[in-house]
Amino acid sequence: MRIGLLAVAVCTAAALTACSSGSSPSVPNLGGAGQTASPTAGCLTVADGLSQLAGEADADPNGGKPSKGAAPSGQPTGGTDSGGDPRNHRTCAGATGDARKNALHAAAECVRQHGIPTYKDPVLTADGHVYTDSRSMHEADGTTVAAVVQACHDAIIAAELVPDQQAPAPPKLVQAGVKAAQCMRANGLPNFHDPTANDDFTPGHGFGLHPEDLPGDKTDPTVQHALEACRSVLDDEARVSSLGSLAG
Repeated sequence: MRIGLLAVAVCTAAALTACSSGSSPSVPNLGGAGQTASPTAGCLTVADGLSQLAGEADADPNGGKPSKGAAPSGQPTGGTDSGGDPRNHRTCAGATGDARKNALHAAAECVRQHGIPTYKDPVLTADGHVYTDSRSMHEADGTTVAAVVQACHDAIIAAELVPDQQAPAPPKLVQAGVKAAQCMRANGLPNFHDPTANDDFTPGHGFGLHPEDLPGDKTDPTVQHALEACRSVLDDEARVSSLGSLAG
């Protein structure tokens, strides 16, 4: 994967040795003794997430970044299960407590001040997972994202934040997504798959549609029928996926 020069931003002075050796730099214990969760195997670390984000911005400096999650009201945008794609690994759990909440707010404020004013404060759960306003980040152009990574990398690392990715979908969101998928299958889309905790989603918009689940694009009459028939459950899924709901 082409990382680009901005990936250097991941390496703070304290973590230079770790970065140069290819391992992930350590992050400060923001939650105090007993309040830092061990990373889950295969999860996306802050260092890897920032490197990925910087590489994408470097590769496409002028164009808008496509949304990686779902679109409003279940419109298709190509969100996929994590599978073997490292870009879709869910983020790792980290510290809890007020110190990390304050660090997340500071990081989000830096993002807002450096070109993405709509970026909402991330949500920190009791078990150290973080949910982010990924849509605002993905809709920004590459030049803006590059500026954010460069200006805010210290604050982002201190907050243990991957600004454009999510922790695993919580059970209540997966349940809402399964209910919506059941409705879609019952209304003419038999290949519509049930989401899992590792599926991509966009806060406030749910899991969305996957092209491989559909007989055509969103203008296909069968797709339109299913969307209309399942409007209420799709709206419920979107509501459960909101940052406010994810905060518990």
